Amino acid sequence: MGTILDFLEAFFSIQITANLTLYGLLAMFFRYIFVIIIYYFIFNIIKMIYLDIRGTNDMNYVADTYLKLINRKERLPFKIQEHYYIGDNTYIGRDESNDVVLKDRFISKKHARIIKDQGIYFIEDLNSANGIYLNGERINEAIELKDKDLIDIGQVEFLFVNGDDSNEK
Repeated sequence: MGTILDFLEAFFSIQITANLTLYGLLAMFFRYIFVIIIYYFIFNIIKMIYLDIRGTNDMNYVADTYLKLINRKERLPFKIQEHYYIGDNTYIGRDESNDVVLKDRFISKKHARIIKDQGIYFIEDLNSANGIYLNGERINEAIELKDKDLIDIGQVEFLFVNGDDSNEK
């Protein structure tokens, strides 16, 4: 064991320049690496805070109709928003052409559609493989959505919030 320590001491004592040994060079190298890691960590914290603030839409349009995510975003293996505003004809699916894009492997390319007809919202399954569940029951035809209905699509669960109803009360 003593010979190994003697070898390491001799190896790290090698003079690189007049005032710099190999040990000093390695110490300086690791010092800078440590500082870079600290800055990288701080950068990631600031980035997470920024993304969190940007992701929390202020919901200034409380009167609007939207889908609110019930699942925890962190538990889903794909990116998803907390809220999706619903128009008169909103398509939901995995394909980029949809209004609500969900990259869940259990969701069809064109999975569902929410339509507004005479002020009433309906949801219909577009012949998807895994279907849609409204308040725990699978739907087979277009069915009326009511405020606070739970919609299950693939691994995602949404709460339907009808801002139009809140204006009429």
